[in-house]
Amino acid sequence: MSNALAIASVTAVLKNLLDNGMVEANSNGPVNVDVSPPDRVATGASEQAQLNLFLYSVAPNLGWRNVDLPSRDAQGQSVSNPPLALDLYYLLSAYEADEYDAEILLGYAMQILHETPVLGRAAIRAALEGDSASGTPPPIQFQALRASDLADQAEQIKITPHRLDVDEMSKLWTAFQAKYRPSVAYHVSVVLIEGTRPVRSALPVLSRGRAVPSEGRDEGVAVQPDLLPSVPTIESIAPPNGNPSVRLGEELTVTGHHLDGTAVRAICRTRLLTEPVEAEVAVGGTSTELAIRFPKTGDPADAWAIGAYTLELVMKDAQGADRTTNALPFALAPSVTPSAVADGGKVVIAVACTPSMRVGQRVALIVGDREVSAEIAAPTGSLAFTYAGLSTGKYPVCLRVDGIESLFIDRTKTPPRFDAGQTVEIT
Repeated sequence: MSNALAIASVTAVLKNLLDNGMVEANSNGPVNVDVSPPDRVATGASEQAQLNLFLYSVAPNLGWRNVDLPSRDAQGQSVSNPPLALDLYYLLSAYEADEYDAEILLGYAMQILHETPVLGRAAIRAALEGDSASGTPPPIQFQALRASDLADQAEQIKITPHRLDVDEMSKLWTAFQAKYRPSVAYHVSVVLIEGTRPVRSALPVLSRGRAVPSEGRDEGVAVQPDLLPSVPTIESIAPPNGNPSVRLGEELTVTGHHLDGTAVRAICRTRLLTEPVEAEVAVGGTSTELAIRFPKTGDPADAWAIGAYTLELVMKDAQGADRTTNALPFALAPSVTPSAVADGGKVVIAVACTPSMRVGQRVALIVGDREVSAEIAAPTGSLAFTYAGLSTGKYPVCLRVDGIESLFIDRTKTPPRFDAGQTVEIT
């Protein structure tokens, strides 16, 4: 592609094209071709026969503007140099003091551009580098433009007439603050200016798929004839019995696809624990469904904490490589055993909880419609809550830890009812 000198080079090549064409067409002598702004052209009594080619507008080219984008990766490093693609708009005007001469000059110039709709690579080199066959050097003002590489860009330069209505032409000449002369506009496209910043290049492809050295080949591109991703993925996690959370000693049902790897491990993470903990993966799982078992009371339950977790599966594929699924959230609820003791006019309700409550967790016990909060100063598996004014009767008990409630509703029954093991009776 060309560089930043390309815009000036296009103007220089067009000037050279008109210069040569007017020499061949005009037998009365050379006609000057100027590229300065129209307000600098001498008019009036001293007006000479000449053509003025002025670049009045530059616009981005819509066909090339998004090529090689994005130019940076996620880390902000350059990975490509998108070309600066430009369309150039020129105004060609004819000057002459005598009658009809300006129109004659404009007619010859338009014919030259009509017969040269494309600036060929050879013509560009000849204009910027001189006629090597005759040894004629280029004009001095062209010599600095040799390094533009305009002739080597991917797209060739095309010249097409560009219609300007009376209002647009009037605005142009008003902006020039010059006297109007017969004019025609041209669209010259496309100029591609290439950046020079260093970029990060991708490494070459050494094999298509896994290499098979024993057979001297690679496996080739893997093809999957469906819309599912080719990697193991968890789509949903379901606690048992339609509950919103799971307790120690229960199972989670995990559904997804490509879950039939070997040595499957269930990794659970929570902000309450510095290290992830593992749950047992039950045998008999399929590629679309697995059961995850949590330890019971008396097992290594102290490694767990009440709270919100994420679950991900790690397994080995057919080649023995580790594959990790996405992570989905679930909640681990407390398992509680409440008991009530009368203490004068008050009632003390003790709650045994598994797993233990941790320092900093927000804890509240709800008995019926009465709620009492507590602060956890040290890890503990039991707390006592004091209630005043509870009337006699049987009450469901719910322990709430960091917003996660114990499962005091038995959903295995139809209709659901309160779990008898999580009630207290006040006598």
